[in-house]
Amino acid sequence: MHEHRGRVLVIAGSDSGGGAGLQADVKTITMLGGYASTAVTAVTVQNTLGVHAVFAIPPDIVRAQGRVVLEDIGADAVKVGMLGDATLVEVAAELIDAAGEAPAVIDPVMVAKGGASLASDVAVQALRTLLIPRAALLTPNAPEAEALTGREVRTPDHLHRAGEALLEAGARAVLVKGGHLPGERLIDVLVTPYGETRFEGGRIHSRHTHGTGCTLASAVAARLAQGWPLEPAVAAARDYVREAIRAAPGLGGGHGPLHHGWPLGDPADPPEATEYR
Repeated sequence: MHEHRGRVLVIAGSDSGGGAGLQADVKTITMLGGYASTAVTAVTVQNTLGVHAVFAIPPDIVRAQGRVVLEDIGADAVKVGMLGDATLVEVAAELIDAAGEAPAVIDPVMVAKGGASLASDVAVQALRTLLIPRAALLTPNAPEAEALTGREVRTPDHLHRAGEALLEAGARAVLVKGGHLPGERLIDVLVTPYGETRFEGGRIHSRHTHGTGCTLASAVAARLAQGWPLEPAVAAARDYVREAIRAAPGLGGGHGPLHHGWPLGDPADPPEATEYR
């Protein structure tokens, strides 16, 4: 068994606004001391106001990106985000298999914050059959859990039941995120074959939550790649995301991005200009 070096292969789409997608993934993994490599699945035309267009990368190119990275650099974990169509789901499954023992954190991205659908029904079905059984951790929010299970997810109890159903579908662990549920308490439920862990905290009222799902999944992947056990990895990832929301830079007119670099503190004041003679 090789020494854990924190290498994470990210299979995801690009967000031109820099707040979500592989930009969020790379920033997060880097900030947590890991090493991010990428297989880009799509280029989105996106800002805080929404997704304006999506250009899909040919599946052969996505596959080739992942394969050359795995053959040369390797991976200690794989993080899967936006896939969009069933063929790319198949490619992601191949790359997870090619990564050997590396755990896969799968964020089933289906709907962008702005409401744009990012996955077809066929892709959702492929995700169910090909990716859920390969997930060391699946990280659906409530609407995604509904789409994957066909069950209503509107209460904390529903979170648990959806997690159980997704375990039965083959995932090794499921973090069902309760951010879409009403109420002042934010509840996420981690369901594993050994039981349930409920994470609870006060809700941060902010419009700057673009990329929270990508960021959370990547933070977990980074910690798993560094050899952390699942539960502490999830707890640490939630802490990282919460502070990144708190420290959000306030950019854009819509769902603004997080401040992924918050552990570095505020940027230092620029040094005084020195005149050179």
